[in-house]
Amino acid sequence: MNELIDVVNRHLDFSESAPLKTIVYHAFRKTIILGQIPAGSRINEKEFSAQLNISRTPIRYALEKLADEGLVVRIKGVGIIVKGISIKDAYEIYDIRKALDVLATITAAKLMTPTDFKNLKALLDETERLNNENDIPAVLEKFTEFNEFILRKSQMLRLESIVLKLREYLMYFRDISISDKPRRDKALYEHFLIYKGMLNQDEEQIRLIIEEHLDYSLHFIIKEMEGVLYSK
Repeated sequence: MNELIDVVNRHLDFSESAPLKTIVYHAFRKTIILGQIPAGSRINEKEFSAQLNISRTPIRYALEKLADEGLVVRIKGVGIIVKGISIKDAYEIYDIRKALDVLATITAAKLMTPTDFKNLKALLDETERLNNENDIPAVLEKFTEFNEFILRKSQMLRLESIVLKLREYLMYFRDISISDKPRRDKALYEHFLIYKGMLNQDEEQIRLIIEEHLDYSLHFIIKEMEGVLYSK
């Protein structure tokens, strides 16, 4: 099994309560978004089908959906080519994320109890401890917990559904944007500021901090993506 097929195979989650074609689509989508199949790679339906022991029908379905999302493109005489995430995609995704994060955070702040705020502060304190120990995987997990805590407390189920669909994109960008210690320090400081804005019920402060927080992340990501493009 070649390396690309092996990566897709590792993302196949047969515990997922969904049709096989959906499971295959999710595996391909996650692999491409996380950059584990590089842009420009060719996907051979027949080869994937043979090595994954899956018929070509669900693979074709997955690739058609990915083409609709712009993650792959079908080129006549060549086949399916991976496009991956572009700089334009990054801008669009972060515009969506800013709007969703501001809405969720302001709504959560209005609904949270004193105990909720205490728990959120404890989560931030634990993240700071782990960051000081340079435990990167644990810090990334706590950053995810922070975002999920706020999303859950917003009690906006439809918004949560949209965010879950974007999760793979956000994971891909998060791992780029906080790969170094200074950026993680800044991200954590900004999370503390978001918490204080929520505690004070200051909607304008929440909006400004979240927009600045995400604009900085986007700026960092664009520089990294441009660096990859110019190095080719």
